[in-house]
Amino acid sequence: MAIQSGPGTAQWSSRFAFIMAAVGSSVGLGNLWRFSAELGTNGGAAFLIVYIACIILVGVPVLMGEYIIGRAGQASSAIESVNDLTRRSKVSGFWASGAWFGMSASFLVVSFYCVVAAWVLAYIPKFLFGGFNGQTPDAVAGQFGSMLENPMSVLPWFIAFGLLTTWLVSRGVNKGIEVAAKVLMPIFFLLLAGLALYSIITGIASGGTAEAFGFMFTPDFSKITPQVATSALGQACFSISIGNAIMITYGSYLPRDVSIPKAAVTVSFVDTLVAIIAGLAIFPIVFSHNLDFSAGAGIFFQTLPTALGGTTIGNIVGAAFFFLAFFAAITSSVSLLEPSVAYVAEKFKIAKSRAAWLTGGAIMLLGLGSLYSPKFFDFIDTGLAGPILAPLSALLISLFVGWRLDRAILANEIAGDGQKIGEFIVVLTKYVAPIFMGIVLVWGTYSKWVAPLLS
Repeated sequence: MAIQSGPGTAQWSSRFAFIMAAVGSSVGLGNLWRFSAELGTNGGAAFLIVYIACIILVGVPVLMGEYIIGRAGQASSAIESVNDLTRRSKVSGFWASGAWFGMSASFLVVSFYCVVAAWVLAYIPKFLFGGFNGQTPDAVAGQFGSMLENPMSVLPWFIAFGLLTTWLVSRGVNKGIEVAAKVLMPIFFLLLAGLALYSIITGIASGGTAEAFGFMFTPDFSKITPQVATSALGQACFSISIGNAIMITYGSYLPRDVSIPKAAVTVSFVDTLVAIIAGLAIFPIVFSHNLDFSAGAGIFFQTLPTALGGTTIGNIVGAAFFFLAFFAAITSSVSLLEPSVAYVAEKFKIAKSRAAWLTGGAIMLLGLGSLYSPKFFDFIDTGLAGPILAPLSALLISLFVGWRLDRAILANEIAGDGQKIGEFIVVLTKYVAPIFMGIVLVWGTYSKWVAPLLS
């Protein structure tokens, strides 16, 4: 039986279970297409180098800070965890707003995640039954456009995905989230490795593999511009799920014998590795067929169907890609729903299963707005959750850990990792992370809301 980490708080059954769940949260649809699109439009290898630097200098310390708050806070709710620590640190309860912004971000994100997952699920039978055979690029794009214009066609998939997400969360940490992560993530890794191997091998003859490797791993440092650096920083923060209250909540289930610095480094490393392998699965195909690699979600819903549809093996590989995307979506959506459910259960003192169905129902109702209105989808994704709420949450969390959290609490959480590690974490969370998170927040707000008004 899992040992309790706080009053009424469940606990991961093992370090492996936690790593799988945390990686499952981080490795989402963004790793599969957003990373590739960012890499494609921002200089390839040059972007990758800046991205890795941002993960190390900003992502890892903020991730550590969120784990520390979760485990030390004695509550499964991220908000209550911060509230507890503000009382013990004798500082203003204002700092709990960081968790509020994060939970709001995850609530909004999971609502449109259900929409994207519905598109993903709808494409699996399209591949299995040859729906892209003999289709021109324009015809493939037309199929995607038709799906967007007729949301009723994917409504059953939307409902099914939302119900599955809610059911898994309703089963609790050990029987729901943990089981899903321990089963689905190994399958995800095997599928991803197999698809990357297929893409690399089949791209050798056409030269696509050589182009892909050169593009991804031969840097042209002249391409590192402020725009590239800002994009890399934003993607790094987005990729490892900081600023969504997820890792605070997951941290609250951490056993005392798990090293927080090692856990943060492991999760960040695996997440980055998955993003790179996903690039190796996509770019050889893209270069082999001279397709657009900057299309964002279009990489999945237009570029890959154009390249893979038409042959039996291509249809099988295409279906495998979308199964892979489904696994990424479900493990991420479960983690995105968890902070809100934990808060509702703890705040209103109701069973977690009931809290899950109430919260899941609310999220599905909100998701209908994104399903039926692309403008609403864009507002939630690129107008509010991404550029404002998540970076604002991460900024406040890093400031709280770096400047206001009682040093005795911080020292207790990393006692087994040595004084130098503790000093390193303090420096990064105190100075480096807040500066860069502020840049992400200001740039995101300016580019989305201010620049259009000035143009």
